[in-house]
Amino acid sequence: MPLRLFLTSGDLMADRRFEFARDLQLKGDLAAAADLLEQTIELAPNFTSAWFTLGEIRAQLGERDKAIAAFRKSRESDPSDQHGAHLHLMRLGDAQLSGMPKAYVQALFDQYAPRFEHVLINDLDYRAPSLIFKAVVAARVAAKKPALFKRAIDLGCGTGLAAAAFAKQVDQFIGIDLSPGMIKEARATALYAELEVADMIEGLRTRTDASANLVVAADAFVYLPDLAPVLGEARRVLAPDGVLAFTLETHDGSGIVLGEGLRYAHSAEYVRDAMGKAGLKLLTLEQASPRIENNEPVRGLVVVAEKT
Repeated sequence: MPLRLFLTSGDLMADRRFEFARDLQLKGDLAAAADLLEQTIELAPNFTSAWFTLGEIRAQLGERDKAIAAFRKSRESDPSDQHGAHLHLMRLGDAQLSGMPKAYVQALFDQYAPRFEHVLINDLDYRAPSLIFKAVVAARVAAKKPALFKRAIDLGCGTGLAAAAFAKQVDQFIGIDLSPGMIKEARATALYAELEVADMIEGLRTRTDASANLVVAADAFVYLPDLAPVLGEARRVLAPDGVLAFTLETHDGSGIVLGEGLRYAHSAEYVRDAMGKAGLKLLTLEQASPRIENNEPVRGLVVVAEKT
């Protein structure tokens, strides 16, 4: 995973105390780490990283109210919420399910970018791009249509793994990602005719109607709660007979939940309903694990749909 985000307090003594507290946290001495962080915050009351880490520790200790208070202070001291305190408040039941802070997603993947492919492929057995590729080919073969596409859009393109999977099937790839670090890595592959730093919905909105034949999103929609906006924009930019394909994480209940890994999981029922409301013809909805996490397969879905 990426290096942990650290936002300096601007006070050398406070920063050093924070480092000591983190060391105690990693060694499992949570009570001592919390006490030292309280002292650190006295030195630097707006120390975002200290408040966030204190929130994590209070949650680990089962001190829900204190955890909520610390995460609120983290968010207040950094309104852009680069640490993602709002996600923890959702997990603790203190905030309604809502979208992720863009600054959090951008900071997460900017840090992750240099190690992204190595970690995914070697440590997490990442296979979302190959799942999508196989599902698209199977769906097109079943419909007796060619699995060849003139123009494709890769949403949340990352370092270019999905474009690599489809390289022989697509004439021209456009990549969209919120992280400049990821776009830099994707540019080095020379797989894309165009790359844009933007979130998925904003990136699609800059595209003209019926301008793409394929839209793919490998493990990107797990960072969106409500899929309706992105599905609507994807349908608009797809030409007739165009294909949308993506992976998701899923769960046994209904609707959408924020999982322990701080990614959204969508039920199969929700996906079917969302695709119908978006006016897309669902071709494939199958269970498939996109990667391993904590030595267990992540429960997922691979989805293929068509604009008719």
